[in-house]
Amino acid sequence: MTEKKQTTLIIGASSAIGAAVIRELSPIANVASANSGIIAVSRSEAPDDFGASGATQSGRAWYICDYQDAAIEGVVKSIQAQLEQQAAALTRIIICNGVLHNSEQERALLLPEKRLEDLQGENFLDSIAVNTLLPLRWIQRLVALLDNKQECKIAVLSARVGSISDNQLGGWYSYRASKAALNMLLQTASVELARRKPGVKLIAFHPGTTDTPLSRPFQKNVRKEKLFSADFVADRLLDLMDATSADGKLSFIDWDGKPIDF
Repeated sequence: MTEKKQTTLIIGASSAIGAAVIRELSPIANVASANSGIIAVSRSEAPDDFGASGATQSGRAWYICDYQDAAIEGVVKSIQAQLEQQAAALTRIIICNGVLHNSEQERALLLPEKRLEDLQGENFLDSIAVNTLLPLRWIQRLVALLDNKQECKIAVLSARVGSISDNQLGGWYSYRASKAALNMLLQTASVELARRKPGVKLIAFHPGTTDTPLSRPFQKNVRKEKLFSADFVADRLLDLMDATSADGKLSFIDWDGKPIDF
């Protein structure tokens, strides 16, 4: 039987970490395009060095998606058609969507809460929608595309602040709750997928404080050696994904591969 092309799917490909993952993978995909591929999903157009949006040459494809249900369904159908056409299988899925704050131009100013009085229902629900539900909306639709004979590692960007046992500082109510809920949903999914798709490995990944627009307003007190570049984080994530195997369990780990208590 011919081995299927190993394909990595990056959702949130225009984010700093998503873009860094693509940079890390691109030399490999260019050299070995016959047996590896990259699929990217983003709200934005593909960068010039990737290729045209919607193109699927050499196993590389970039799909634009506004992350509404209908758009997600359409992208998943396009990915399925591409995989079938190219005799490819998803072997890595990396979901990079997340929100911590927004700009004052948006409908509500979203900032991490410092005290109970700062908690607002609209902002809380926005955090849940992006940080918690969106990754699961992708996973629930992508499960049908996964090859039962091929391992697939699925990494979702989580955060240490989503750990209940680690929370000694307080604050950041919405973000903490959204990441804690994400971890619970991923744990629940791992139990189900251990039966339905035993080749799937779920990873909740804490990248550390990374120099991205998400963390930039909060970097003032971060030591220089603890502020990571997106390229460093992407390299660590890919190494950790390659080093793990499907075991029917969720791994909640940091950039160094160390487990984090829930």
